[in-house]
Amino acid sequence: MMTGSTREREISTFKGQDRALRAGRIGMAGLLLSVLAASAPMMVVAGVMPTTYAVMGIVGQPLLFVILGVVLMLFSFGYAEMSRHVQNAGAFYAYIARGLGGTAGAAASVVALVAYSTLQVGIFGIFGFEVAGLIDQHLDVRIDWWIPAVAAVLLVGALGWLKIDLNVKVLGVLLLIEVALVSVFAVAGIGDPGGEGVSFHAFNPDTLTGAGLGTALCFCIASFTGFEQSPVYAEETSRPQVIVARVMFLAVGFTALFFALSSWVLGIAAGPSQVVAVAQQQGPGMLFGLTEDRLGGTFTNAMHAFYVTGMFAALLSFHNVVARYAFAMGREGLLPSAFGRTSKTSGAPAHGSVLQTVVSLVVVAGFALSDDKPFGDPTAPVLHLFTWAGNVGALGVMALMATASIAVIAFFIRRGSARAQMFRIICSGLAAIALTVIMVYAIRDFDVLLNADPDSALRWALPGVMGAAVVIGLGYGLVLRVARPDVHRGIGKGNEAFQLEKAATARGEASPPRTTT
Repeated sequence: MMTGSTREREISTFKGQDRALRAGRIGMAGLLLSVLAASAPMMVVAGVMPTTYAVMGIVGQPLLFVILGVVLMLFSFGYAEMSRHVQNAGAFYAYIARGLGGTAGAAASVVALVAYSTLQVGIFGIFGFEVAGLIDQHLDVRIDWWIPAVAAVLLVGALGWLKIDLNVKVLGVLLLIEVALVSVFAVAGIGDPGGEGVSFHAFNPDTLTGAGLGTALCFCIASFTGFEQSPVYAEETSRPQVIVARVMFLAVGFTALFFALSSWVLGIAAGPSQVVAVAQQQGPGMLFGLTEDRLGGTFTNAMHAFYVTGMFAALLSFHNVVARYAFAMGREGLLPSAFGRTSKTSGAPAHGSVLQTVVSLVVVAGFALSDDKPFGDPTAPVLHLFTWAGNVGALGVMALMATASIAVIAFFIRRGSARAQMFRIICSGLAAIALTVIMVYAIRDFDVLLNADPDSALRWALPGVMGAAVVIGLGYGLVLRVARPDVHRGIGKGNEAFQLEKAATARGEASPPRTTT
């Protein structure tokens, strides 16, 4: 039988247990593994890095990862400090609402939901394509790419319904294997470098010259996506004021170091003067070709298999984030209240999980029906679904990071703590400037990101998806401000809003009083 004290610990909101995520489910190690899984290390090393070398011709890719690591570390100083003051599964939009107001928060909530949803859905395309290719190669059975993609949608949806600690175990195991395999390749690459030997030329600033620098920045910063998800799990961690900030810094530091070293090893294994040509010739097969030359076919096949499981880990990680954003929005009235309820058995945001599963099925089905290419053609699953959705989602996350940096500054100034937080305010300002510049490059060079014709309508239509999300979100926020002012005042407050409602009810008031943030 549940005791009174136990009940109080489990029900952390006035609305009841089904409106609260289960606290204490994730420790620091589990949270770190979960957010790192979203960056899909193997997918970045095998896919993004060769593409950046081939398309942009930037030999100094390792230095780019170092520079971007510094930029995102600057961003993290303010963002992590916000996590100590606000614990909300809405993360980005909650922080933006607390700094810039409810209308901006409503816009950010729509952008976050669309951005993370498109990032996740896009990966189903390349996942299905790779799995279909492996089945054909090893079992001599041909299946369309959308069959494994749909199977993954359903499996990810089922896991998203379960306890988050079970999800963390799955993500953790897959991530550690990915990192181990890439590390083995790194050791082999350094031990058996290309014809030019071990060289640190890639860290020379002169290697960053060229017309493709802006686009390379966009490719590389998209590789970091995932570290900023730490605050989404704040309500489910044991010590959110401490763990979330630590995980964020560890994630940025590890990702920058791991990707810088991995891209450097790719360069010395191929040869600094040959790496662009090799990448153009072999494409995404570059990593596996260099690995087979040094470690043999068996190890390369294992690496290819975990390349696919790494995609699955990223799918699950993004799915969990989207489900929690939907939960936070439902809890605060931005979505129907059903989304703000958790499963009675697992404590997971089940309705948000179902929403993302349905969206994924519809999008995958749409691209499958439009695919008229022969077996093995990557156009629909990779060049369209994965590339389009991935770039749109990454653009949305960059916009959220830049806006959140501004919100951090506003938040601490409004609280009268600007002097005490001056270092973090300066870091946030620098991060906002850097992220905005990168975002401008991304929009300007979107045709390159998509590998499309400069006159293609897609170069404006796809970024327009995020633009439309901003406009719709701002309009929605303005409507709420007039029609439902109580909801508008509660945007970004999460559990705190329930406690305000409880206090107002105790005083006999109709709604929570206005509060300053």
